[in-house]
Amino acid sequence: MVSPVHAKIIPIGEKHVEYAKGVQSKMKELGLRVEIDVRPERMQAKIRDAQVEKIPYMLVIGDKEMENDSIAVRPRTGKDMGMMKTDDFIREVLEEIKTKKI
Repeated sequence: MVSPVHAKIIPIGEKHVEYAKGVQSKMKELGLRVEIDVRPERMQAKIRDAQVEKIPYMLVIGDKEMENDSIAVRPRTGKDMGMMKTDDFIREVLEEIKTKKI
């Protein structure tokens, strides 16, 4: 099954939105379908909504992620995969798409 959206980017605060847009742009250039949730909701509500929407990955961005050119990865299953370099995550997702896992 092909997911309509591969990942939802969830910036923790307003100051993280610009970095989130950069991550989204990089992912879209490689053909990934990515959305950013900039609603003024709490982070947990955004994560829960993405799980309900059956989005395979939620990418949380805060200060630590910005400092390390990373994203905090949470798959829909709820298990937190922790912080990953953005390029490493993109490589993994592209491989999953190639092997039809998402």
